[in-house]
Amino acid sequence: MNPIETLSLVLGAGFSSGLNLYATVATLGLLQRFGVIQLPEHLRILSHPVVLGIAAVLYLLEFLADKVPYIDSIWQAVHTFIRPPAAALLAFGATAAAPDVWRWGAALLAGGIALTSHGTKASARAAVNMSPEPFSNWALSLGEDVLAVWLIWFATAHPTAAIIVVTILVGVSLFLLYHLFRFLRRTLRKLAEI
Repeated sequence: MNPIETLSLVLGAGFSSGLNLYATVATLGLLQRFGVIQLPEHLRILSHPVVLGIAAVLYLLEFLADKVPYIDSIWQAVHTFIRPPAAALLAFGATAAAPDVWRWGAALLAGGIALTSHGTKASARAAVNMSPEPFSNWALSLGEDVLAVWLIWFATAHPTAAIIVVTILVGVSLFLLYHLFRFLRRTLRKLAEI
């Protein structure tokens, strides 16, 4: 992989992992397994049937957990400690041919991007859980899954464009996080006044 392809993979996998780690791992593994892409040597293990099977089972669990209000909030809270480190590990593996300083930099970048996308997802989910109807939660969950899978494919098929798309998505996520936290702060103030 050339540096642009590697950067695209690091950024795309980082953002996607923050949305749905298991869909990200399964998508990378399936793309490698069916010869659509050639992952760096240290990530080719993702196409092993055992890894694919575990990723598929965990994706199914996440798919179900994401559809149940409040259970999805618990799931998101637990995955705050899983998604960013896993994204960093994927980036570290993707950059195995690079000098150590760049590998660690890529790991930190991917982990930070995953934390940003995960934080936006978890915050949006908490806000949506306040709604009494389940359909907005289901739609948000399906949209996140589709975005995670599409972004991985896009990062491998169109690396330069994917770098731009991920940069925009991170900017949008930071904007949304800022406004979601302001909304939360106002809501907590109003509740404290009651």
